[in-house]
Amino acid sequence: MSTSSNSIALRDLDDQEFSARYNCDRFTATVLSNRMRYILEHLSTRILTNAFSPILRDWYDFNATISGPPELNYQMPAVGNSLAAFFGSMSEAVRITIEEFGPQNLRPGDIIAANDPYRVGTHVNDVCFIRPVFAGDRIVSFVSVKAHQLDIGGVVPGGFSATKHNVFENGLVLAPILLYRDNKPVKSTFNLLFDNSRFGGIILPDIKTIDQSLQFGERLILESVERYGIDAYFGAIRYAVDSSAESMAAALNKIADGTYTGVGYIDADAVDQSREYEIHLTLTKVGDRLEVDFSGTSPQARTSINAAALDAKSAVVMALKFLIDPTTPYTSGAFRNIDVVLPAGTVVSATPPDGAIFMYWEATQPLMKAVFEALDTALGKNAVAGDFGSMGIHNAYGLTDTGQPWGSMAVGGGEHGPWGATKEGDADSYQSFYQANGIDPAVESIEADNPVVILRREYVEDSAGSGYHRGGAAVRKDTMYLTAAEHWTTLLSTKKAPGIGVYGGGAGVAGAAWLFPDEVARVSERQDLIATDDEIYARSTPVTGVMDPESKVLDPSGKYFYYGDNPIWQTTPNSVFRYQTCAGGGWGNPLDREPERVLDDVRNLYVSIAGAERDYGVVVIGDPLHDPEGLEIDRNATQARRARLRAER
Repeated sequence: MSTSSNSIALRDLDDQEFSARYNCDRFTATVLSNRMRYILEHLSTRILTNAFSPILRDWYDFNATISGPPELNYQMPAVGNSLAAFFGSMSEAVRITIEEFGPQNLRPGDIIAANDPYRVGTHVNDVCFIRPVFAGDRIVSFVSVKAHQLDIGGVVPGGFSATKHNVFENGLVLAPILLYRDNKPVKSTFNLLFDNSRFGGIILPDIKTIDQSLQFGERLILESVERYGIDAYFGAIRYAVDSSAESMAAALNKIADGTYTGVGYIDADAVDQSREYEIHLTLTKVGDRLEVDFSGTSPQARTSINAAALDAKSAVVMALKFLIDPTTPYTSGAFRNIDVVLPAGTVVSATPPDGAIFMYWEATQPLMKAVFEALDTALGKNAVAGDFGSMGIHNAYGLTDTGQPWGSMAVGGGEHGPWGATKEGDADSYQSFYQANGIDPAVESIEADNPVVILRREYVEDSAGSGYHRGGAAVRKDTMYLTAAEHWTTLLSTKKAPGIGVYGGGAGVAGAAWLFPDEVARVSERQDLIATDDEIYARSTPVTGVMDPESKVLDPSGKYFYYGDNPIWQTTPNSVFRYQTCAGGGWGNPLDREPERVLDDVRNLYVSIAGAERDYGVVVIGDPLHDPEGLEIDRNATQARRARLRAER
């Protein structure tokens, strides 16, 4: 089937045909579509450099989009380069918000806000700010920013928690509401927002920055319209979207027709550990079209680990962009040839009031893993291995010695970790998850904003999935909290490691988290780090993970320690949380990896000497800790070892 009623490929249109279809020449359409992306990049830089909130300033937890007017069905021709989980749902977010508010009720200088996850996707802290762009009395576009607000009320400061049971515990919900009119703040809306936020003093200047950035985006759009004309501008919107749709269709066409299945897993919700949640996918591919059926997926969770239907749709296309269409710009056209069958009330299509949504990525990351798994065989060399899956976000709240409240959000857990390997090479070991493009907050910034000390951030030896290209290594992070505090933790993919290997590669190991009370850690007294050898774990309190019940050391055949046994962790000063992320999967047969690359891994402590021989069949001689440059490969022993392993496998 063709991607649209226009069956001729864009590159095959002659100049006259192109002009008739898009009301402009090819060069103009290309210039305008690139300019739209430039506008959003420029707009996003203004937010990034002027934000007060660490979640925007350090995490890049926002995104920006341009959408067409109602007469173009709100097509989205350009997105920003920041948080990818946002822009997949923002085309629908703009359409739903504006249609509910009423486009006839808009006028120049307006900003409409909405944050309801069931309307606009993601979670309540992510407020969508939408500004209509008028040329005269005609709406010609919308420029939008979805940006995480540091706190939006609810029972948990900052919101990051899997313990909330319904939308009423989650925080303030904004149906489409007028935030600015005639470029002036609407006082009642601001009162509503700040009466429900713990950190209004930080949020207020951020909203002002967003307002000015949207006005800046509007000016640049109007400059484009004035220079090239409305017809050419509209044509460029349609061209950018059609081009994206055509690219995805061509990529789908290269996959063999057939039916493919995959499953993603979530360990448990925060009620009890009796329910494990599964995301079931059946992908049916015919020609250049794909149907993604979620039938059989677990019902919505009893706490706020669910995702909305818009998030599921976004994650499906995000996975496909990684796998088959990674080089073309993202637009709403990427969805055009993909049909989604999604029953209501599942863990990735939750409904209110009991299907609470906050930790939505904990459901959509397993969804992406399921897509990767389903298409592993079909893609062969082009398959992508799984990443660390659950971010294990850690949220803490307390009072300083002077009684000043503080809140630490998404900096003390397993928020950054490894990706999976591809045909292009080894995976990086320290990134945000696949749906993000976040900047890692600097240690100095974290410690300046909060009474915490980041004691350790290092890679874990022998954790990465083996392969011709190695997966990313697990990240071990120790964070000490200097005051008494309350903590919420959500590491939700430790039972079944999400870092699947592809094309013959091995899987990465599962992760875990532990608490070392001050009487065990004694960091301030000893002026030294907590050890990493097995003996220290017996004195820890497991937070979550599959471990030996006595030694508390990671053990795939051990006992699952359930994070929900302590919905709120209460700690005394100088207590330390240790997070170890899951590791990324490998790509290709590890026995094909060049011995010299394995030697480098041993030298750099990604792989131990024993692991090199066990997983790669490479015999390394020497001491990597005390004489890394003196390491050598025993060529004869390696040849014999690899021959034995090939025969066994």
